[in-house]
Parts: sequence; structure tokens; C-alpha cells
Amino acid sequence: MLWQSLIFLVGIVVLYFGAEWLIKGAASIALKYGIRPLVVGITVVALGTSMPEFVINFFAAIQDEDSLALGNIIGSNICNIGLILGTSALVMPLTISPTSLKKEYSIMMFVMVVFYVIALDGVIDKFDGFLLVGGLAAFLVFLVLDARRHARRSSALQEVADVESEDVKAPTWKKATHLIGGMIALAVGARLMVLAAVNIATSMGIDPVVIGLTVVAIGTSLPELAASVVGAMRNEMDISFGNVLGSNLLNVLFVVGLVALIQPLSVEAVALQIHFPVMIGFGLLLLPLAWTGYRITRIEGGVLLAAFIGYLLYLVVPYF
Repeated sequence: MLWQSLIFLVGIVVLYFGAEWLIKGAASIALKYGIRPLVVGITVVALGTSMPEFVINFFAAIQDEDSLALGNIIGSNICNIGLILGTSALVMPLTISPTSLKKEYSIMMFVMVVFYVIALDGVIDKFDGFLLVGGLAAFLVFLVLDARRHARRSSALQEVADVESEDVKAPTWKKATHLIGGMIALAVGARLMVLAAVNIATSMGIDPVVIGLTVVAIGTSLPELAASVVGAMRNEMDISFGNVLGSNLLNVLFVVGLVALIQPLSVEAVALQIHFPVMIGFGLLLLPLAWTGYRITRIEGGVLLAAFIGYLLYLVVPYF
């Protein structure tokens, strides 16, 4: 148990530095090429922080641990909204772009509802996976077209004003090194933490679906937490918010889509009755909080975090 705890702590340190490098690289690249930070958060940062989910789900599917895999995705999407946005808003109130609520938030909710609908028959098969991957391609095309309409250097300079001048002037290879190194560090840190946490939870006799919804979901969401909190501390609000929206989208379209193409995933009845609706509920809860003044205040962040803790207690209390 002591050894696993030490591995967990090492993972936290690696995660922090990975998040710092990822945010620094992503923000400076956005500034250099005139890309909206929100778009960077939804794509580059979200993809990097979603890699642990893909790695975990790929191996879970191969080992026929479908409940662990789906629990990880559902739990990660809940964590992203409740834990990550809640914690980020407590660190620094988040300013939300009205455009992001109308576009990217709406797309996220649509994708999560589609995820629920295709799971209602009890299996996410290869055809469903094909639809999700097709949706991913369509979403990326939308982002490219939208970025072209909004890629103005002046707006990017205003939105990423907090990037240090030395980061902006750094050569492209150095920015790319920060970006790629951050992704790798996030994946390694998350892997260390998840392995340690799963071993601890398994030794306590906790059910795999609960492990997926809690330990694994939180563990694989720690990159998003680290990236979003660091983004908030660096005053990169759009990257923090975009990271959560993008991670939820990629968790479904990229992770579930690709895994289902490799191996169909069976869905347990309890997930359809409880956990999917909770995921949709967290998404709906986010709208009024972000809509009021286009900010998520510290109080509203506390509401999100309290809702997440309540759900977590609902899952784990029966085991103690």
C-alpha cells in the first residue's frame, strides 16, 4: 500500500509539469498563428488530455472489461464538468464566451445525448463506432472552418495576453517540444496514478464499474484537471473551458468511437438507468451557471464541485 501511494504521488508531480508545458506550448502557438485559444483548448489540449482515457479504454476493451471502459468515459465526462470546472472556478472565476455556449457547448450536449441513445440497446457496436468517428471528422471540419473565420492576430493577442513574451518569441521547435512533452508527461502521470489507485481500490473489493466511474475516471481526468487549473492560474480562461468541452467531445467521438470499431462494448442496465442520466444532468446544470453573466463564479464552481462530491459519495458509501 505504501509503494502504491508513492507511485500515486509521483504521478501527481509528473501531471503538474505536463499540464504546465502543455498550456505554455498551446497558448504560445495560438498567439503565433492567430488561433482562438478556445479552439486550441478544444483540439490540441483536449486531445492530449484525452489520451489516458483512450489508453485505459483500449486495454479494458481488449481484456473484456467493458463496464470499466464505459464507466471511465461516463465518469470522466462527469468529472470534467463537476470536478474540473468547479475546481478551476474556485481557483479563478471563469469568463465564458457567449459564442462558445451557443456553438461548442451545444455540440457537446448533442454528442452526449447521442452517446446515450446509441447505448440504449445495450451495446455500442462497430456501426455505432463508425457513426461516432464520422461525427469526429465532421466536428474537426467545423473547427477548421470556424477557426478560419475567426483567426485574426489582433484578437488572439488580446485573448492570450498573459503568455509571457519569452514564450511568444521562442522558436517553433521549442513550443512544439513543450506541447508534445506536456502530452507525454500527462499520459505518463495519469498512467502511474491510475495503476496505483486501481490496485488500492481492487484490494478493497470495490466493483469494477464503480472503479471505472470513480478511481479510473478521476485518475484519467487528472490531466484535464491539471491543464484547466493551470490554465485558470495563467488567466487562459478559454483554454480551461475549451479543454473541458473538447475532452467530453473527444471522450465520446474519439475514444468510444475508435474502441467500438476495434471491439463492441456492452452496456450495463445500471449505467443506462443512473449514470448516463447523471452525465446528461451535469451537462444541463452547466448551462444556467455559465449563462448568468457569462461567468462561472467561485460560488457556482462550488455548486458544481458539491454536486460532484455528492455523486461520488453515492457511488462509494455502500462499500464502507
